[in-house]
Amino acid sequence: MSRIGKKPIAVPSGVTVNLSPTEVRVKGPKGELSIEMADLVAASLDGETLTFTRTTESKTARANHGRMRAMAANMVHGVTAGFSKVLVVDGIGYRADVRGKNLVLNLGYSHLIEYAIPAGVDISVDRDNKVTITGADKQQVGQVAAKIRSFRKPDRYKGKGVRYDGEHILLKAGKSA
Repeated sequence: MSRIGKKPIAVPSGVTVNLSPTEVRVKGPKGELSIEMADLVAASLDGETLTFTRTTESKTARANHGRMRAMAANMVHGVTAGFSKVLVVDGIGYRADVRGKNLVLNLGYSHLIEYAIPAGVDISVDRDNKVTITGADKQQVGQVAAKIRSFRKPDRYKGKGVRYDGEHILLKAGKSA
């Protein structure tokens, strides 16, 4: 029995949920998101609560029940408060800057890396080379953060590179003389 799938989702004021047999669409102040309904799972809206139920007790239905509820809860949270990830650009001469609709990174290569900021995501850089990625879609925010981090992963010896804020890098010992 899915413990996550049984929990109802409270829909705050200012958020509208539209249900169809094939789709759940959530609209709020930060944008509009939608997901395709999984097979063998049904959604119902009773006043200000959204609930998901299984139509059968098959293994596929049990697997999709909790997943659909979690994705819908993330959509409701995303259109009201939004999601954010913070990356730290750490290293001598390493810099990040937003120019127009591009994130420009200087990560020690012979060239600058220009990353086009996708629609639905906002990127800002503060003075300490902290890159803040915000958006309504949790999956898209995480994917953009992972892509930016992949340009220069943290070095195992000095720790320089692009890392998540709060991420601890285990440094290896260098050569001993």
